[in-house]
Amino acid sequence: MNDIIPYGRQNIDRTDIKNVISILKSDFLTQGPTVIAFEKDLAKFAKSKYAVAVNSATSALHIACLSLDLKKGDILWTSPISFVASSNCALYCGADVNFVDIDPQTYNMSTKDLEKKLVTAKKLNKLPKIVIPVHLAGQSCDMKKIHKLGKKYGFKIIEDASHAIGGKYKGKNIGNCTYSDITIYSFHPVKIITTGEGGAILTNNKELYIKLQNLRSHGITRNPMEMSKSIDGPWYYEQIDLGFNYRITDIQAALGISQLKRINSFIKRRHQIVGLYNKLLTNTKLVLPYQNNETKSSYHLYIVRVPTISNLVRNELFERLRSNGILVNLHYIPIYKHPYYKTKFKFKETDFPESEKYYAEAISLPIYYDLKDSEIQKIVKILKTPFKNQTSS
Repeated sequence: MNDIIPYGRQNIDRTDIKNVISILKSDFLTQGPTVIAFEKDLAKFAKSKYAVAVNSATSALHIACLSLDLKKGDILWTSPISFVASSNCALYCGADVNFVDIDPQTYNMSTKDLEKKLVTAKKLNKLPKIVIPVHLAGQSCDMKKIHKLGKKYGFKIIEDASHAIGGKYKGKNIGNCTYSDITIYSFHPVKIITTGEGGAILTNNKELYIKLQNLRSHGITRNPMEMSKSIDGPWYYEQIDLGFNYRITDIQAALGISQLKRINSFIKRRHQIVGLYNKLLTNTKLVLPYQNNETKSSYHLYIVRVPTISNLVRNELFERLRSNGILVNLHYIPIYKHPYYKTKFKFKETDFPESEKYYAEAISLPIYYDLKDSEIQKIVKILKTPFKNQTSS
């Protein structure tokens, strides 16, 4: 088992464990003061006004859409190269979903394709109510351009930064919501920091913040200012909306607080790993990750592409790595290819040529805090080993 190299994994140290144990010995295990403290730390880190912690980024996306009043008859657009949660959140609200093809360099939502699609949608009276740009692998989308289009065409913006906590756009931490209404973080174990399972919603809008707090906890409020009548007593609360049990626990929040304190070292190590990969793979036929000069990626993923023009077979390379205990992955299957989406929406693969090319060529190589340089050397050696009279070098 020690020879297995996963594509990603968490790093838990003694301080993390100590902090969690302290909560287990306290009076609060579920929703308590540690959740509030974690939210304050997140908002301070991101330079946003507010943060709402929840039990997953999927839950965060769902109530983010609800807070922006997404409903039946509305349309949400997002990137097809993402986990299904980025589009499922629209369906949870009864809305429809569509996709914008990716940029061939960054693999994020193409602003050229977005603008072109918006022009057509306006003529057809089918403009999106919400657009969700996905910061794939930790690199920010072109948020200034997307924000400008949002103002012109009237859509709201949710940044799916599930991969991107610790990354920067135009010198500022992703999550500050300068160019969006809401930003989403994920704290799944393979992400930059972890709470086990968990996510967060960041915003600068006080009304959205209050609504998100209520939606996270059954739509219930204890704030007298939000109630329909005078309170009956100190026990009194009211359900004012149809919310959900999407609450994160104090146990998870304690881990999150501890992990967030180490985020700079996590990001530093990921950049070191990327530097070594880039050095060792520079003279190969593999297409290495592109870094936009307006962004600083958190490098949640290190995605290479195996160009079809080089006659390398991506699938064979993938299988070779896995057979050697290197658990590479593919992020992601284009969402429109999944049977549920194909049946429900009848998307045409020809509408997303760059996503199709990406899916045929991409491999996510291992990248995580504890990945050793010697393990990177092993991965690269296998990548460069000839097969079927071909070599990636």
